[in-house]
Amino acid sequence: MKRFPIFLLFIVIACALVNPAKAQDPTTNAAAYINAINTAETGMNRSYMSYISAAAHSSRKRKIEKMREQAVQSILVCQSTILGLSPYNGDNSLRQSSLKFVELCYKIFNDDYAHIVNMEEIAVQSYDDMHAYLLLQEATDDTLKVANQRMTNAVNSFAGKYGVMLTQGKKTELNEKMEETSKLGKYRNKIYLMFFKCNWEDGQLTLACNQKDMPKIEKFREALGKYAIEGLAVLDTMKGFDNDLALAQACKQALTFYKTEAETNVPAISGFFAKEQNFLKLKTAMEAKAANQRTQQDADTFNKAVGDMNAGAITFNQLNSDLNNSRNELMNNWVNTEKQFLDAHTPFYKG
Repeated sequence: MKRFPIFLLFIVIACALVNPAKAQDPTTNAAAYINAINTAETGMNRSYMSYISAAAHSSRKRKIEKMREQAVQSILVCQSTILGLSPYNGDNSLRQSSLKFVELCYKIFNDDYAHIVNMEEIAVQSYDDMHAYLLLQEATDDTLKVANQRMTNAVNSFAGKYGVMLTQGKKTELNEKMEETSKLGKYRNKIYLMFFKCNWEDGQLTLACNQKDMPKIEKFREALGKYAIEGLAVLDTMKGFDNDLALAQACKQALTFYKTEAETNVPAISGFFAKEQNFLKLKTAMEAKAANQRTQQDADTFNKAVGDMNAGAITFNQLNSDLNNSRNELMNNWVNTEKQFLDAHTPFYKG
């Protein structure tokens, strides 16, 4: 269930575009000054989007990590470019706002990256850890949205101060792809969390069954059934991503399996364990009696328990085999569907 962490940095600068006329000196022309900063930030965004594309469409981790390092380097290049700009007519407001924004991008994409990777390692240990991991990614996205809005406000204020007409509402191909990637991540995470919640409970249930711990079996069985029913109800209301329901359907197939497991299969397994416990008690009691003290009723009761145990073992072994096979099939289906889904909807981009 390990997946390569992808940061959905929501960096949009479309509202800060200026209609260029001629090449102008940014030290003497306010529109050129805005465009100089936009150009630097766009280079950073392109490198980031190339990384996102590689992470979604490639299974080569070295290549993905190299793209991430290149994205970090592009942030430093952007920072250096903006540092090279002098304040416009002594006004350092826009330059300083851009530097703060770029510094935040560097912190999140470089310093915070290690923390998120470490969280990914422990996220699989529980639903709460996984939820916290995904919430951290969303919080990172939200932080950058706020920072982006501050940057947009700074550009608007600077443009208004110096009479620059901005091209409002225009989006570049890069902006659109970045927005689409952010939406895709949130859609995927919502479905993934429902799948993971049941998958984790199923893992705990399987462990309890292996240990024949009846109280824990019942505890995790009830939780699994509850979460599967809740998840199925949510999935029934969800629309496809760009009309593609493949990921939702794969999750629905998995949750349907978990629901049947909790409601039908596990009670049968618990029933076998109860028969096994009953047999062991009878066996212990029978062996504790001397042969001349055993009655015909003792023998009949024990022989019936043996017959029940043998019949139950055949049913149990077949049920256990069927469950394991079905579980492996649904896991393979989920992994393959998720990969195909992300590959289909994550924009291809080469900066």
